[in-house]
Amino acid sequence: MFQIRRAAERGHFNHGWLDTYHTFSFADYYNPRFMGFRDLRVINEDKVEPGQGFGTHGHRDMEIITYVLEGALAHKDSMGNGSAIRPGDVQRMSAGTGVTHSEFNHSPEEWVHLLQIWILPKKTGQTPSYEQKNFPPESMQDRWRLVASPDGRDGSVTVHQDVDLWAARLSQGTELQMKLKSGRHAWLQVARGAVQSQDEKLSQGDGVAISDEKELSVRGLEDAEVLLFDLN
Repeated sequence: MFQIRRAAERGHFNHGWLDTYHTFSFADYYNPRFMGFRDLRVINEDKVEPGQGFGTHGHRDMEIITYVLEGALAHKDSMGNGSAIRPGDVQRMSAGTGVTHSEFNHSPEEWVHLLQIWILPKKTGQTPSYEQKNFPPESMQDRWRLVASPDGRDGSVTVHQDVDLWAARLSQGTELQMKLKSGRHAWLQVARGAVQSQDEKLSQGDGVAISDEKELSVRGLEDAEVLLFDLN
């Protein structure tokens, strides 16, 4: 199965200070055909105006990954963490029994462009935790870089679910392959640019649900950035 979720078909809301697209049902957007894929529950593509953001709000029992494409996002939470998330950073917050946090555009001049990703945890009621790591551009240039995994291997952030998250920046004409284990599933998300995969052209914001495939190929039709979720 190679089911494409086109960018233009996503839920879209423009609140002025926030321009957001929802791959799966989220908040006021509901589509019973797209409630998530396996343990992947949310992929939101957000653009936030300078000096604006999300005030303090709460989460429970969710693995939340923030992946910034442009600009910087300031984060503060009830665990005492405070940081700025920039391109190359991957932030993981495990909400567990409950956590509150705020997220604001760190710049007074530049919009911030990010992907917010939610993954269902393997177990509920865990102690909230936080992790943030930087992955230099060269570490994912024309290669797959593991950025999140259940065991934190190869320097990735740790998620409390059987999910591996790979990132790659593709030069035009570069092709990458990924072996897919039997019984596993995958979701490919185009964060920037355009690629070709399994003879299909995919552009920024497009996503693909993949099942019963032995191998996935991704070729840059232009400079591009992609995320690949290996899911149970």
